[in-house]
Amino acid sequence: MSHAKDLPIFRLQFYLTASYPCSYLPRRSARSQVAAPGSLIDTGVYSELVRLGFRRSGQHVYRPRCDTCQACVATRLPVAEFRPSRSQRRCLSRNADLDMRLLPLVFEEAHYRLYRRYQTARHAGGGMDQDDREQFRGFLLQSRVDSVLAEFSLDGVVVMVALVDKLIDGLSAVYTFFDPDLDQRSLGTFGVLSQIKLARDIGLPYVYLGYWIEECGKMAYKRGYRPLEGLLGGRWQRLDNN
Repeated sequence: MSHAKDLPIFRLQFYLTASYPCSYLPRRSARSQVAAPGSLIDTGVYSELVRLGFRRSGQHVYRPRCDTCQACVATRLPVAEFRPSRSQRRCLSRNADLDMRLLPLVFEEAHYRLYRRYQTARHAGGGMDQDDREQFRGFLLQSRVDSVLAEFSLDGVVVMVALVDKLIDGLSAVYTFFDPDLDQRSLGTFGVLSQIKLARDIGLPYVYLGYWIEECGKMAYKRGYRPLEGLLGGRWQRLDNN
């Protein structure tokens, strides 16, 4: 008979990184807690880690563990209770002409070119706008869990790609990039709404939306998906009441 301590999640080790400049709040330092070794982190183990507030970037699984700050709040949306707002319904209508298909994590030149355009327009000078094809593959196409690319196209032209992880209890929105010239379509919003629909269609209860920071304006959009839950004090609870 196997013991709990023999299960992969109990064989993981966790270590703290050195301090580095925070990407979200000015003049602050950040640290991350990293789960290792990656070879033990399959879909089941990663699902448990996500419920504990972890995320992944490429094959690195981490959660914020800053010395003097607890601003990062892991978030998720209960799919069955979600009702789109008026603006979200308009977004769905505007993008009804887009075609979506789910693809394996395979390199496609059209995806890479769209990624570079998006990074150059939205994150110029941040480093990712200089990613070459190998860095693109390492960031988006390397996964030890059940992952897909949700590709959206308009008249045969790719306009958005979302990397999505399928967990035991939900979908995890990993990263989305889109045509920066189509601002009027609110593609970022449409990407989230599409993942909510996909989770509902396949019977998964949650969409995990990553971290929310109250003081960071770039993350304010996440409060627009209700009822939003946050991991506070080790317990998932409604952010709408906070």
